[in-house]
Amino acid sequence: MSQAQLTGRSRHRPALRLVETKDLSRDDWLSVRKNGIGGSDAAAAVGLSPYMSPLELWLIKTGRDANLPRSDPHDMTEPVYWGTLLEPIVAASYTKRTGNRVRRVNAILQHPTIPFMLANIDREVVGCGDVQLLECKTAGEFGARLWRDGVPEYVQLQVQHQLAVTGKQEADVAVLICGQKLEVHRIERDDGLIARLIELEAAFWRYVETDTPPAADGSDSADKALRHLYPGAGGMVDFTDDRKLSATFADLVAVRADIEARQQVEAQLKQAIVQAMGEADRAQFETGSVSYRRSKDSSGVDLKRLLADHPHFALQYAITKNGSRRFLVNT
Repeated sequence: MSQAQLTGRSRHRPALRLVETKDLSRDDWLSVRKNGIGGSDAAAAVGLSPYMSPLELWLIKTGRDANLPRSDPHDMTEPVYWGTLLEPIVAASYTKRTGNRVRRVNAILQHPTIPFMLANIDREVVGCGDVQLLECKTAGEFGARLWRDGVPEYVQLQVQHQLAVTGKQEADVAVLICGQKLEVHRIERDDGLIARLIELEAAFWRYVETDTPPAADGSDSADKALRHLYPGAGGMVDFTDDRKLSATFADLVAVRADIEARQQVEAQLKQAIVQAMGEADRAQFETGSVSYRRSKDSSGVDLKRLLADHPHFALQYAITKNGSRRFLVNT
């Protein structure tokens, strides 16, 4: 039976309550989430998350993430801290704005026919025929840019995943922008998108089940995952007879040469404008503007001189940094 047929059959069937979460510790909650793909994993699983690559998600789902940097929910500098703290406020503000009552679900839900599809629902909307789910979001100064044209793609995929798991028809997304502006967006169930999403998620889950890493996608997340997965043990590998990888290396060399040439052109163009500006701080053009201002004076510590005068500081305040692999091209 195809994934599309499974989607149609389960559309009106309620989700299974896999695990009750009211008294579940965060570590146990994270452990349960490794048994499937949750709504917040959906975009990463299909390669459309701005924050996480499929490769990093694979590390997490296969239990290889023990030493990966992880957001601390108690660290006040982390977005996850403020998101958790403000979620009840966003939900209450949504109710005040719309009049729709909401309640917690307190369970990890599971798709009735596709076991790897899980969902953690922020709130269930009750007593309203138009909408059934509420997803609460917060966006800071940098994250707010992703909401300029409405709900970002990765959040839309998260909500469609949740609608697939629960069999519901519509959800609201309430987002608090920079702590002072609440926006409410309605997302309707899209069965065509859900069918495709399930196919792509199933393809990712096969990587997990077969313990096969998905291809790296060029993102910083994938780079971090590769450094963690392959910390390096020395030795040499010979790819001279591998035509595919040799062609990949040739393409890499050509791209790097093109980048270097373009950087040289960029520098010349920038310098031509700077030279024409003279002592001016700004310049206006038909299609935009540039600024060329002197930064404010600042003070710092001459570390080299400090250690020369007080060499014992080098040992007293020494810290150990773990080394990481560097990728160098030799031609």
